[in-house]
Amino acid sequence: MPEVDLVFPRAFVEFQDPADESQVFRCDLTWLTSSWTCIFGNGCQGIYATSPDAGCCALGAHFSDREDEERVAAWVERLDDEVWEKRHLAMNAKGRLSRKRWVEIEDGERKTRTVPITPDGSDEGEACIFHNSRGFAGGYGCALHGLALREGVHFVETKPDVCWQLPIRRTFRDVERPDGTSYQEISIGEYERSGWGPGGHDLDWYCSGNTEAHVGAEPVYLSSATELITLMGQAAYDVLAAACERHLRSRSALALH
Repeated sequence: MPEVDLVFPRAFVEFQDPADESQVFRCDLTWLTSSWTCIFGNGCQGIYATSPDAGCCALGAHFSDREDEERVAAWVERLDDEVWEKRHLAMNAKGRLSRKRWVEIEDGERKTRTVPITPDGSDEGEACIFHNSRGFAGGYGCALHGLALREGVHFVETKPDVCWQLPIRRTFRDVERPDGTSYQEISIGEYERSGWGPGGHDLDWYCSGNTEAHVGAEPVYLSSATELITLMGQAAYDVLAAACERHLRSRSALALH
């Protein structure tokens, strides 16, 4: 199915952050009430045609900051061969896990290392070192996601920020009012192709704007509630959830006329 055009009418809601009056949230109701859901392993074609099984893990994950990397590093120490197919690639000469073996520098930024998708090279392309191939007995997909399932925690704790947030996007900007006062605007919306920069338009397939991925049983604001609460705080999320509910009711009412 074709992706929808990047530019189309959307509904937004703005409200002051209940926890900080100097901040205003601007949230994309169209995206947050959509039926998008991650279809990794269930129809996802991957961002590159040469490595469809890698999903959006083909590029590795850039860490948002030092705190993000340190949090992930603590969980990496808990990974074992049962859930991490490529753990041996992160070992140093002494047989110990080495961060220098699973982190690499790209254009001056720290990110997870990319390695061949399958150990035997049977698949083209590369993917994040934490990506388990389809044939791995411990489970296909992200080892850090699998660890979260095994440990009984949400994957927002174990995965890099960019991984658990995608395709939700949070951006910040300072806004100056005509009276000279200002506030910080925090936008919560869709991480569409343009969010990847100029290279986003070169991706062979992308889920957020593709109708094939809009098959969720719940709208995004419910299915991704934990992620949104982590990004916004509970009080702001409660305001957002109420706005989403009103938006869905208004859409239903319009559909009846």
